[in-house]
Amino acid sequence: MSPSDHSEPLLVEPELKRLDGTVREAYVPPLVTPGTYGSLADIPFDNADHHPGAVVLSRKHDDVNGSTTGSGSGSGSGHGGRWRDVTAAEFAAEVLAVAKGLIAEGLTPGDRIAIMARTTYEWTLLDFAAWAAGLVTVPVYPTSSDFQTRWILQDSGAVALAVETTAQAAALGPEIDRIPDLRHMWVFDKGHMDRLAERGRDVSDQEVAVRRGVLGPDTLATLIYTSGTTGRPKGCALTHGNFFAEVDNAIDLLYPIFRAKTDEEASTLLFLPLAHVFGRMVAIACMRARIRVGHSPSFRTQDLLADLKSFRPTFLLLIPYVLEKVFNTARASAERMGRASSFDRAAAVARRYGEALESAQQGTGPGPTAFLKAARTFYDPLVYRRIRNALGGRVRYVICGGSPLGRRLAAFFAGAGIDVFEGYGMTETTAAVTVTPPVRPRLGTVGRPLPGTRVRIAADGEILLHGGQIFRGYWDPQVGGVVPTSPDGWFATGDIGRLDEEGYLTITGRKKEILVTDSGKNVAPAPLENWLRSHPLIAQAMVVGDRRPYVTALLTLDPEGITHWRQMNGKHAVPAELLVDDPELRGVLQRAVDEANRLVSRPESIRRFTVVPGGFTEEAGHLTPSMKLRREAIEKAFATEIEGLYER
Repeated sequence: MSPSDHSEPLLVEPELKRLDGTVREAYVPPLVTPGTYGSLADIPFDNADHHPGAVVLSRKHDDVNGSTTGSGSGSGSGHGGRWRDVTAAEFAAEVLAVAKGLIAEGLTPGDRIAIMARTTYEWTLLDFAAWAAGLVTVPVYPTSSDFQTRWILQDSGAVALAVETTAQAAALGPEIDRIPDLRHMWVFDKGHMDRLAERGRDVSDQEVAVRRGVLGPDTLATLIYTSGTTGRPKGCALTHGNFFAEVDNAIDLLYPIFRAKTDEEASTLLFLPLAHVFGRMVAIACMRARIRVGHSPSFRTQDLLADLKSFRPTFLLLIPYVLEKVFNTARASAERMGRASSFDRAAAVARRYGEALESAQQGTGPGPTAFLKAARTFYDPLVYRRIRNALGGRVRYVICGGSPLGRRLAAFFAGAGIDVFEGYGMTETTAAVTVTPPVRPRLGTVGRPLPGTRVRIAADGEILLHGGQIFRGYWDPQVGGVVPTSPDGWFATGDIGRLDEEGYLTITGRKKEILVTDSGKNVAPAPLENWLRSHPLIAQAMVVGDRRPYVTALLTLDPEGITHWRQMNGKHAVPAELLVDDPELRGVLQRAVDEANRLVSRPESIRRFTVVPGGFTEEAGHLTPSMKLRREAIEKAFATEIEGLYER
């Protein structure tokens, strides 16, 4: 069953279960009845049948010759171009043509096809075309090493691979002989999607219809490999039904996002990796709700800002890191103009305004006072509008996930005119299992269970999940299929959290990441790390202290933030290798650590820290593609620095 057509946000109160007076389980009934037939492959064709003229996508074109710059080398140079709308009928025709090409190439139902590219139009096109041909897609991060790529291709048994650039294809060349199942490779840059469409001209439309017809909610749709903060990545087997349970309830719950409440069309610009379940889920939800989507493959600030300016989305999906950068960049700009104090006053007003809005929506306060409204009106053209304009000028909503955002930043953006819907989930749960209800936010939490989802807190604090979006299990090439991991339907996340009296979830850390000091004190590093990471001079922070006498931290410097700090403090002449020991810089960082320590008790506080030159990088194996810390790798790489923190 597709999402319902209603005119106002729906809010269903959660059913709560308590133990010893503490909320241990929250359940929100589904807003959409689970379907018993059909698959994701049907979405483009259903859209074309019922709304053929609806604009579902936009492709970037070059201003000079009108050529498409949606992928490959052209995508980086096309940021001054224009967007060409793609209707539901046009997209369905492209999906059909490419699906027929895949069939002509000999791919059979159930075959795995890997996609290794940035966030491009071709990614989404091939995703739906593969499903229409009865295939299973396997995303691969474009930043993956040759070894990681080969391992995923081998483990999944992929018979075909589509890459974005000729350079990627060349880099994988020496690995091909070690991937026995791989028979095809296509390159977006070389126009191979068009070539596939040509190849399938002799395949009948009926052949695609037959393949679509045998797919159902229980059919495997994709294998998404986890980032793997420890050990090798595992292939999470997600079905078509998993995605329907996720996106249909999300569309109905997040009504203001997916159905604009004004005359403006709802739209979003995707730039987070489609290899990650978060971006993939939103892309599918937008196609399901017929929301106009654009793709921005470059993560360079100037390219992304140009695309935001030309596309002008109404909502975005972001990770907290991006919102932190937006805020810190805005403040740095104000400081360069000698207006830092004015910006800080505006930020304080926005936070108070956002908190007052929250209290009114929760029924615990009267809302913003007349003075606060006047102050917000005063600062809007000076600060808030500039931030909204940097995001394209029309953004009113942000879906945020990946890690906790924090109450301060959520309140600021709410006061600045951008509502942040924070959520929590993982690959195994097809993205979100909790999300902020639109008409009942609670800043600093990750919201309530997504409709159709149960959240349970185990005796040791671990978060357990149950719902239609929970994956089937992990892929096991030894058995040639999926091995179920939760026969009772409950998935143990490994995360630690708590539910409040109204069913809102707060994440407090990872079960495996809980540090136990020599004195036996349990320390959750996430709250400290998230706070430190929000500082404009700090890119990453990792708290250390397991089986140690006290807690310490490794900090890395944010390149843009430190460049600005050097300009404002006359430190241009200080060599980079000496900057980490600069007394003034260490004083600023110490104050940031002191602020973070206010979140915890004395035994949990950071006693000492050191700045790691060069920072943590994905290339060196310190970070996952989704920017999560690989703690064991970092501890090994910086063992000397860590030992130095404990020298007497």
